[in-house]
Amino acid sequence: MKIQTLIITSFLFLFCTGKNPKKSALATKSAKNTSTKHPKFNSYWYGGKAEITSYKLTQARYGEVHEGTAVHIYVTEDFLPEKQVKADGKSAQNIPVLKLNSTKKFVTGIYPYSIMTSSFSPIASEEQALKISFSAQEWCGNTFIQLNNRRNFEIDFHSYFESDADRKRSLEKKVLENELWNRLRISPENMPLGNIAIIPSFEFLALHHKEIKSYAAVATLKTVGNSQFYKLSYPKLKRTLTIKISKEFPYYIQSWEETLTKRGKTLTSKGQKINTILSAYWTKNGVGNTAERKALGL
Repeated sequence: MKIQTLIITSFLFLFCTGKNPKKSALATKSAKNTSTKHPKFNSYWYGGKAEITSYKLTQARYGEVHEGTAVHIYVTEDFLPEKQVKADGKSAQNIPVLKLNSTKKFVTGIYPYSIMTSSFSPIASEEQALKISFSAQEWCGNTFIQLNNRRNFEIDFHSYFESDADRKRSLEKKVLENELWNRLRISPENMPLGNIAIIPSFEFLALHHKEIKSYAAVATLKTVGNSQFYKLSYPKLKRTLTIKISKEFPYYIQSWEETLTKRGKTLTSKGQKINTILSAYWTKNGVGNTAERKALGL
């Protein structure tokens, strides 16, 4: 019985993270090839735990601002470059990635929204995200978008809206807003700056029924006190996004603000950090495993 329990526990650990508590040889190799990574990067991100941060959320939707919660779950995984999914086992072909699962939950009137975006970024910070997926659920229906980084960006879009339903498209590779949240955690000094073309977040494009393509933007990075502020401004979309991170490693995301002007009305969505913990959460799925959830204020 003890042996069976040990096998199940080990399987759950590998299933969620694809990592042992010790650093993988491939991860170490990748670290040596990325000169801009912080010296403490491996000890922090390959400790066998995920970083979980909760946020107080105020989300603009339908011309009003609604209260809710957001959670960012960061964890390192081994990724299969061809199938573009998490690897079940070790292989020299695997690519170490930093994965962000970003969730938002808020209520609009009588019905709730549940939003999740997953971004998979190679630890080698100069490479673009290998995959991004987005889904939104609310009482009207589901929306799902998946981007795979191949020769071009290959995108599948599914929605209950007639105008958005079941379409595919191929896009020339440009900077992805969704991947920038990972790049800030890996190497903020290497962020794209100046006048650039960016594909906005899938959340924004889907919720506002915008065409999936790149838009002209201006990106800046400024240091104020103990924080850094990365700002994206999209003139045509009348939208700005500012992400505040800690100045020092591990570059915690402390807050963000997204401002959008629509039909002459400007509203701001915000996320403000509540708490951060490190946890092997995939092993804590029992009825009694609620203490850390309470610590996150959820």
